[in-house]
Amino acid sequence: MRGALLLMLILGTAAADEIDDAKKRWAESPHGPLLERILPPTFEASQLPERGSAGANLTVRYCVQCHNLPNPAMHHAAKWPGIVNRMVLRMEGRGNMGALMSDMMAGVEAPTAEEKRVLVAYLRKHAQRPLDPKRYPDAFQPSGEAFRLACNQCHVLPDPRRHTAVEWRAVVARMQENMAWMNRVVGTRPIPGEPQLRIEEINAFLEKHARK
Repeated sequence: MRGALLLMLILGTAAADEIDDAKKRWAESPHGPLLERILPPTFEASQLPERGSAGANLTVRYCVQCHNLPNPAMHHAAKWPGIVNRMVLRMEGRGNMGALMSDMMAGVEAPTAEEKRVLVAYLRKHAQRPLDPKRYPDAFQPSGEAFRLACNQCHVLPDPRRHTAVEWRAVVARMQENMAWMNRVVGTRPIPGEPQLRIEEINAFLEKHARK
């Protein structure tokens, strides 16, 4: 037990170092403000599933070089391979922005082919599980409207059985932070007619179908 706790402490320190190094690089780069705004800063290394696994370590090592740490559940499994392929090209300075991309990626390391395979497998394993419309028909009825409108903005509708009711409240609160953060990227004033999050309705739908 003591050995496991020591290992977790070491891995947690390493993850913090990776993130600190990335933030230092952003601060010194003329492209830093752009990189820092790609993903919201609401997901911590300590929240990664299977902390200490090769996949979790690779996620921290490579992904935080260019943006805040991604949650594996931000995409469903089928989407991750294409995203990782695109990100690796950018890490290698071969993205779709020519010389600017090469300049932005100066000092960034790209994973080896084996590391890329492990990373993709990890992200797919812990990806978002899409909701089955046949199992949850009320997601497409008035009682599920708030849930559907909110979640569809960023990813597939999640399977409510992914979390318990208590876990869902924490997840929804984090998603609310993410959406507020993203709104600040494009402006702080609400757009007339813009759908507003109905948090209690979202939580009510998820808790009704949550894992017991």
